[in-house]
This record gives sequence, structure tokens and C-alpha cells, in this order.
Amino acid sequence: MTSTISTASAHADDADLTSLGYQPSLHRKLGRYASFAAGFSFVSILTTIFQLFAFGYSFAGPAFFWTWPVVLIGQLLVALNFAELAARYPLSGAVYQWSRRMGGEVVGWFAGWFMSIAQVVTAAAAAIALQVVLPQLWDGFQVVGGDPALATVTGAANAVVLGAALLVVTTVINCMGVKLMSHVNSIGVTCEIVGVAAVILALISAAQRGPEVVADVSVVAGSDLGAVGAFLVSGLMAAYVMVGFNSAGELSEETKNPRKTAPRTILSALIISGIGGGLMIITALMAAPSLDDGRLATEGLPYVLTAVLGTFWGKVLLVDVAVAIFVCTLAIQTAGSRLVFSMARDGKLPASALLSTVHPERGTPMWPSIAIGGLAVGVLAINIGNAALFTTLCSVCIVMVYLAYLLVTVPQLLSRLRGDWDRVSQTMPGGLFSLGHWGLPVNVLAVLYGAVMVVNLAWPRPEVYDPSGENGFLLFSAPLMVGAVLLLGIWVRSRKTSDAPAA
Repeated sequence: MTSTISTASAHADDADLTSLGYQPSLHRKLGRYASFAAGFSFVSILTTIFQLFAFGYSFAGPAFFWTWPVVLIGQLLVALNFAELAARYPLSGAVYQWSRRMGGEVVGWFAGWFMSIAQVVTAAAAAIALQVVLPQLWDGFQVVGGDPALATVTGAANAVVLGAALLVVTTVINCMGVKLMSHVNSIGVTCEIVGVAAVILALISAAQRGPEVVADVSVVAGSDLGAVGAFLVSGLMAAYVMVGFNSAGELSEETKNPRKTAPRTILSALIISGIGGGLMIITALMAAPSLDDGRLATEGLPYVLTAVLGTFWGKVLLVDVAVAIFVCTLAIQTAGSRLVFSMARDGKLPASALLSTVHPERGTPMWPSIAIGGLAVGVLAINIGNAALFTTLCSVCIVMVYLAYLLVTVPQLLSRLRGDWDRVSQTMPGGLFSLGHWGLPVNVLAVLYGAVMVVNLAWPRPEVYDPSGENGFLLFSAPLMVGAVLLLGIWVRSRKTSDAPAA
């Protein structure tokens, strides 16, 4: 009986995809947990908070905690709009598909273009994080002899070696099929969730002060940036972390009953990440041996965990962080490959015929995975010559993610204002996720939040883009890089595409 129901459900999903203009070609293997895992592992709070805690604390002290719920609420506004779109258009390459169906071919193409470039760089940034972890576990991981610190020549070179090796492994897994990818990712996410829970419990048990520590605004009050400026800069930590929750939508054509599953998992991935991350931050502040010895602002969460857990359990946690980095890289590459596949299937990219090919037995788009992996390895090489430039590039790619999100939420808002949204909603199946009358105000707030964050992320601050003060042009790297990507996109699109709707 179960087999009959599953077969009938699969046929219904395939018929639904056909009604949206595409023939089924990918294998539909993902259940609800695997779909959730795709979004949760992209955000990867264990990886990103481990890396970025010191950044946020250095600008606003304990009060930087409050930037976390602010960004969470803002991203939740975006995610609610995405959930509605995932219910309406359960298609691979979600950001591209949603944008073009709301705003037309040109807007959709550039949303996909910005997002795909950002995912290549983000995959490289996730992979390079292994250098922060593996040499601490065993010095044999320092293949390039010398200092393992990322800021050194040998550390930067070794980071590229480890990162490239990781990308080779994730590329192979992605090429083997979505079933293997989902198993690996789900196991990794389970380990990460257990690790996050263990960290929170360990920090609570070692608390030296109460949760009122987050009310300490002494650092903000004395900041050279001013109170508002300090909060805006420290808020970039949360902005860097809470992206990628849309990955569940990117895998819609491989998800069972995606119209109902994807909206739930987009929201649950963000909400659980937000709650877990917030608890990690506040408990770390409660358990820190000192708030004013300077180590929280330079070493961040690893300093607290080492003090609380000791050497043995600290290394156990590092293993869990390494697993989180692995599945984070895997999820980013998977989401990016589906986006490239979706655009190529519509004939919108160079080598579209190759990039839209699906392996007949494995049911997976192998060439987009290979392309994402290869390009990410190329981006890694920048770290050898200029680690500061690599860091700047990673910051800029987050700007492009937020721009891509805006290229979805702005056309969606215009569709609501024109009345198109309501007319299309009437043709949708019943019981799907919907904001109802709340849709318009939530959409307006999501657009306003996204616009403020783009400005905040791209603002030419020395503290973010040129902390050493040695390279003034890096201050304007965000607008310059976005402009360069835009011009390159115009050139690529003019040579490759037409505006005729693909589906």
C-alpha cells in the first residue's frame, strides 16, 4: 500500500512539474528532513559563528547579540515571501525561477547570475575554513610546512590545498546523485545539531554571569563609530551567517511533494538556525572567562570553548566543526549546481547544452557541479597571493546574495501591487502556504530590510574592507565588484540569450 501511495505521489509531482513547463529529468529522492538539511547546512551556524563571533564582538561588545534577532527577523520576512513562492513554483534554481516569473526574463537572469557567482565564492569561503580546524586536530594536516595561521603565507597556501581537496570530494558526491548527497548531508546536519546542542549545554553549565550580560553597552558607548555605527558593523556578522535558507527551494524538483515540503523547510531551516545561533552567542557571553581581556574580540568562540571544554572535548568539537564545514560546502555546491542547471535548461548560459545535461542513471546534473567546484578552486587560489583580498571578496559575495534576494522580493511586491499575485493565486491548488492579507505588509518590510542591508554591507568602511589601511581601493570593492559582475553579466547575456520565455 505504501509503495502504491509513493508511486501515485511521484506521478502527481511529475505531472505538476510538467504543468509548469518542464519535463521531469532529476530524481525525486528528498524527503522533509533532507530538504530541511539542505537549508540548515548552507547556513551552518556551527561553522559560521565559530568563525565570525570575534568580528561581531570586536565592534559592539556583548551588546552585539541584539543584532542577531534583528537580522533573524529581517531574514524571516524574506523567507516568508520565499515560502509563498516555493509553494507556487517548485522548480530547481528557485531564485532565478521565482524572479523571472515575477519580474520577467531580464530580471530573472540577473538574479540567477548574481546568485550563481555568489555561490561559487561562498563555496570557496566555506572550504577554506578547514584551515582553521584541521591543523589544530593534527599537525599532519599542515601539508605546506610552516605557520598554520590563515594570515601567513604558509597558512594561506595550505588552506588552498585543504579547500581544493574538500571541493574535489563534494564534487564527486554531487556527481554520484542526489540520494548519496542527501544521505551525507543529513548525517552531517544531525551531527551539527547535536554539536550545537552540546555546546549550548556546556556553556550554560560553565556560566560565570547571567543573560543580562547582553545589556552591557559600554563598548558601544565608547566606540569611535558611534552607537549606531558600531551596531551596524557588528550586525554584518549575523548578515554573513543567515543566508542560504532558500536552498530547500533550489532542490524542489528532487523533493517529494515540494509545494508543501519546501515552504516548511525554508522557514524551519532559518528559524532553527536563528534560535540555535542566538543561544550559542548568549551562552558564550555568559561562559567567557573574561569580557574585557581582548581575547573575545580576537579569538572569539574558540577561546571560550577551549576554556570551558578543555583540550580533549575541544578537539571533539573541532571534529564536529569540520563535519559542519564539509556539509556546508556540499550544500552550497549542490544549490549552486541546481541554479546553473535551471538557467542552462532555459538556454541562458554559455555551454547550456552541456550544463543542462542530466545523467540518465544517476538523475543528477553532473556538469554544473563540476563547473561550480572548478571555479571555486580557482577562487581559492586568490588566497595564496592576497588573503585580505580573498576576505574582501567573500564579503562582497554576500552583498550579491542580498541583491539576488531583492531581485525576487521587489518584483514580487510589484506583482502584488498590480493585482497579478491574487489572480495567479486563484489558480493554485488549495492548502498551500500563503500569507493571505499579511502578504503585502510582509513583502514591503522584506524589501525595505533587504535594501538597508545591501547598503550596510556595501558601505565603504575601513573596518570591514581595509582593516590594515594599506589598500584604499578595497574600500569601494563592493560597488566595484558588483559593477564588474553586472557588466560581465550584460556581456554574457548579450551573446547567449533571447528574451523569449523558456517555459
